[in-house]
Order: sequence, then C-alpha cells, then structure tokens
Amino acid sequence: MTLKTALAAPFYHSRVQKLGKSELIYYYAFDRRWMTRDEVDLLIQRGIEQNLLGIDDDMYYPLFDLADVQIPIGYKPSSSFFDAHDPFEELLGRITSITGKEPEEIIARMNEIMKDEFDGNLKPEAALVIIAKQDGIEALDLLQSLKQAILKKE
Repeated sequence: MTLKTALAAPFYHSRVQKLGKSELIYYYAFDRRWMTRDEVDLLIQRGIEQNLLGIDDDMYYPLFDLADVQIPIGYKPSSSFFDAHDPFEELLGRITSITGKEPEEIIARMNEIMKDEFDGNLKPEAALVIIAKQDGIEALDLLQSLKQAILKKE
C-alpha cells in the first residue's frame, strides 16, 4: 500500500477534511495501534515532504482527493514508510535511470559543476538539481526534502 493510502485513512474514517496532530496520533497510535507516536510524526513529515499533506493553523489536510484512494478492509500500513529516506540518492537514481549513465559519471559531473562553475561554493544536493534540470528530469517533488537535508548537515 502507498503512503497516500496510509495518510488518507484517518480522514476517510473520520469523514472530516482537517485533523489536528493529536487526532492523527490518536488515530494511528491508540485507535488502530498501527504505529508509535514517533512513527506518526515521521509519517506526517513524509506526507508533507511529498506534498500529500498540507498544514493550516495546526490542522493537517490531504492535498489529494480522498475519493481516489481505496482503503481495503483490514488495511494496515507497512513499515516501509519508516525506512531512511535519502532524497539525494533518490534523485541520483532518477537521473541514472533516465539518462542511462552510471552513478559515478553523474557524481563526477556534479563535482565538476561544484568546482568549476561555483568555486566550491555549492552543495552537492544543489549541483544534482542543476544536473537534473539540464537533463530535463523532474525534481520538484524532491526540492523540499533536499533543502531539509542540506539544513540538517549545517
């Protein structure tokens, strides 16, 4: 099942458009017993990173049509949502699969851009976005998580 299905479940079952964080925690951790509080936080964060959840005045709401999501009877989200998510690796993988080039070749190109065009004043994540843009590869969905990864390193 997808992240979208897991995020849709509390809104679908509650029949509301917006839920507070405490309501989401209650739904996932106590009512359904699907995950811990920390995992709920991570699920919410992943939803925001992937533009599936919006936030307005401490209330969360889906950025997709709930009617498009099928929640099967007996549904329980998988633990794969909590695996480490590395936007850099995801974008690198996307570039290599679309261009057919080896990761080493893309990394060399990234280092060249950082050194030659920006005198070493560019982060690897930003250089990878430039490569994606030059090759016509969509990276908008990863920009927020790439930005967060850069900020965590500083």
